[in-house]
Amino acid sequence: MEFSERLKKIPPYLFVELDRLKQKKLEEGVDVIDLGVGDPDIPTPSEIVEVAKKALEKPENHRYPSNKGAFIFRKACVEYMERRFGVSFDPEKEVVALIGSKEGIAHFPIAFVNPGDVVLCPEPAYPVYKLGAVFTDGEPYFLPLTWENGFFPELSKVPEEVLRKTKILWLNYPNNPTGAVATKEQFKEVIEFARKYDFIVAHDAAYVELYFEEPPISIFEVEGAKDVAIEFHSLSKTFCMTGWRIAFAVGNEKLVSALAKVKSNIDSGVFTAVQEAGAYALNNLERLVPPLREVFKKRGELLSKELKALGYEFLPLKATFYLWVKTPKGLSSQEFCKKLIEEAGIVVTPGSGFGPSGEGYFRIALTVEEESLKKVAKRLRELKM
Repeated sequence: MEFSERLKKIPPYLFVELDRLKQKKLEEGVDVIDLGVGDPDIPTPSEIVEVAKKALEKPENHRYPSNKGAFIFRKACVEYMERRFGVSFDPEKEVVALIGSKEGIAHFPIAFVNPGDVVLCPEPAYPVYKLGAVFTDGEPYFLPLTWENGFFPELSKVPEEVLRKTKILWLNYPNNPTGAVATKEQFKEVIEFARKYDFIVAHDAAYVELYFEEPPISIFEVEGAKDVAIEFHSLSKTFCMTGWRIAFAVGNEKLVSALAKVKSNIDSGVFTAVQEAGAYALNNLERLVPPLREVFKKRGELLSKELKALGYEFLPLKATFYLWVKTPKGLSSQEFCKKLIEEAGIVVTPGSGFGPSGEGYFRIALTVEEESLKKVAKRLRELKM
């Protein structure tokens, strides 16, 4: 039985060895502290859960949902975009519900990428941007994100012949894994390139509400963005709803309708009860999210202080719940992460797992309580280097 050529293009799971070591330590009775996965440990706010419970009892919600999303949810999405970013969208034509943003990101290239088309993918990055290109027989072209370029792609360095073959550019700000935040000027430059070379800008804004300084912006705050862009928003990290699988995409009507058409042939939409809960969450974001944000801020401050005292170099935490930290000299990302598991019982993610430019870094997810982070700090102080 032969695998498809597309499946063969998916690289082997880099973290198999780290997972094996983690399991071994657990079996040995070690108190392993896992800072590897970006999955919030905080429960979804109880108000949202109560809305979902009531929605579960409605017989009308037990039928197939509207594929593009229940109107109550789509209305909440566009009202959120208006309140937060001052940008307007038509709830009938310019927004579609998603079964989590990962699903939408993976399926979006199906609507536009033909074999041989270029998809510009930042790296280090969430792997789905690349895989969406691979599954459509497109050609990923990687844009290094480095400390020197502020972890923002340098489109001016992309060859002209590549830009002319480009169909989609992926962006993600606030950024996973680095935590970098984009400026309006940077987004403006991207939109100008997209209009000049006639490609789509697909912006993954999953962490846009997880900030600790100035609120990050939407790409649609840039004039002309609606001509070329689509933006993906997720409730997963914002409301600690990763398991609920609900998100949305907004933007150019043609782009949104194309994604909706792809989805109508692949899935049957988001469970309406979940959409009702999602609508409630978005309508009450300004009240529900600040306490969650404060938890991650305190965790970040605690661990940042400890890392700084130990001499680690890292990007100051402005947004997301990740710290992007340089590995000690003389050790690769993989080597250092293996050492942490074996000698300290700490799991973090090697930067190389997000792309070649991630080599020399590791990512810490602030997804455990402060007491566990204090244990992490103590173990790092005791680690022999």
